Amino acid sequence: MHEGFDRNRIRKHLLIFSLAAPLMTIITYFGLGQSGKEALSSVNATGITMLFSAGTFLYVATVHVLPEIQSMGTQAGGEGGGDGGHHHGFSKLELVAFVTGALFPLLLSVGHKH
Repeated sequence: MHEGFDRNRIRKHLLIFSLAAPLMTIITYFGLGQSGKEALSSVNATGITMLFSAGTFLYVATVHVLPEIQSMGTQAGGEGGGDGGHHHGFSKLELVAFVTGALFPLLLSVGHKH
């Protein structure tokens, strides 16, 4: 809405987006026959699908969310600069927290075997 789009247009896009996953799930379920299910189980399709889903989530996070966060900037506590104490980008603490959060799943998977 802050981009100036019409409410009805936004609602239409949200409806399409909200229906996409359930509809494709149903289509995929009925579209795959028993032989298709057996073929997919041999290549571990569930794991591949989850990797695709996680990649999509990370894409959205990096392309849409991070630039918004970074453009907000942070207020420097009393440090006078040429721009009135306002700088763009992450502080060192924010960057460390971001990288730690990104690597945390890797640390959780160490020693985990199937």
